[in-house]
Order: sequence, then structure tokens, then C-alpha cells
Amino acid sequence: MDLEIKGKKALLTGSSKGIGYAIAHRLAMEGCDVVLIARSKTELSDAAHQIRLDSGRTVEVMAMDLADRQAARKIAEAYTTIDILINNAGAIPRGSLEQLSDDVVRLAWDVKVYGYIDMCRHYLPLMRTRRDGVILNVVGAAGEMNDPNYFAGSVGNAALIALTKTLGSTSIEDGVRVVGVNPGPVLTERTLQSMQKRAADRLGDANRWPEIAARMPSGRAATVDEVAAISVLLCSPLSSYTSGSLINIDGGLSNRCPVI
Repeated sequence: MDLEIKGKKALLTGSSKGIGYAIAHRLAMEGCDVVLIARSKTELSDAAHQIRLDSGRTVEVMAMDLADRQAARKIAEAYTTIDILINNAGAIPRGSLEQLSDDVVRLAWDVKVYGYIDMCRHYLPLMRTRRDGVILNVVGAAGEMNDPNYFAGSVGNAALIALTKTLGSTSIEDGVRVVGVNPGPVLTERTLQSMQKRAADRLGDANRWPEIAARMPSGRAATVDEVAAISVLLCSPLSSYTSGSLINIDGGLSNRCPVI
């Protein structure tokens, strides 16, 4: 299937590994040139090399920490003509309101919540001027599931869901679409470490993490490629009438009724 995005230029935050890398790789394989943004120069270099090798497309990198209040401005000044923006940077730690300190919550939101807002603030006007562009926010199913043991993630993701719906509700009138995806459990390095920790805490053996995964829908976590496939489709002209919407990629988890 031709997604009609060959020759487009995409910029992705948090794209040196995991979901961000998978989306960048798939965009490049579909014919896009990509700009990778992350904190680690080494990881960015490795990711860029592999994507160039596999796709033959132009891959640029910029090491930047989205916790820096000036990061979005610096990125937008360096790359003014972007067709597709993927906001993906940030990992919010688990914990309840009582367990997470104010500093921990604010630092996590500086990257994922305010980082997304700042990137939209700089790129939405640029795209509106050209009357063309797509912004995709990688959020998370916790924004709908309201987990008290994932307080900062649930509240932060709920804000980003509202951001996506709010901006996307009218941006389409200016030729710009704002969409999002809500991944549930995805088998990334971070998720694997989390399952290993829970296996160690609950079962006494970190190597028994597959028993934790078995409780997920279909007995497994999603793959990064499954998230990337939907994300790239949403960014393509084949989804040209989709804006202000988010797709849950969680095996139906967020729609399940709790057992009382």
C-alpha cells in the first residue's frame, strides 16, 4: 500500500530507540527523510546509521533534552520546514501521589507534557503558514485508565489527550492535522525492566517476567512495530480526514471493566 508520504520530512523526539525509533524507521522505509531528536549523541548516531543503511534516506540528528525550556525553540529554528512532527520524548515514572516527590513529577512533565506543548506551540504556526502538516502525539493508555499507582503518568497523559483533541479540533481548517496514539504495554527496554522488577517483587525471580506479561491482553505486550504501523498510517494522506482523534493500541485493555 502506497501511503503517499514519499519525499516528506519528519522530525521525531525521543527517537533513538523504542517506539520513536520504530516510527522513524518505518517513515524512512516509506520514503521520508527524518530528523532524530534525543539526549544521547551516541544512541542517535547508532540509530541514524541503521536507518540510513536500511532505507537509503537522509537522516539528520540533533542531541537535545526536552526538559530544557528553550529546546523546542532551538529545534524549530534549526528545522523550520517539517511535514510530520512526532512527539514521543519522555518517560513518566510509576508511583502514587504519596510516593512521587514534587521534583520528580515536575521533571517528568517538563519533558513529556510541557515538551509536547512547546513543540506544538512552535510547529503548529509554521505548519499553518504553509497550510500543510501533521502532528502526532504518542501519549499512553494510562490517560484513560486513571491508575492511582501511576499518578503522574495518568494525569500527564490525560492532559496530552486533551491537548491533541483541543488542537486537532480546529487545526484541520488550516490544513494541519493533530492526531495521537495511546499505546498500552509495549515491549520496550523500559517495559521489560519494569516487568522484571515486578517479577522479582511478586514472584522472587526477575527471570519470571513472562508470567507478568501473560496477564496482558493476548498474553503479551504490543511490539514497537505495531505502534509504528498505526502511527505512520495516521500521518499519511490516507488519514486526511482524521484530526483531534487518538487510537488506543492496548489490546482493548482500556475498555475492560474492572472485576469488583
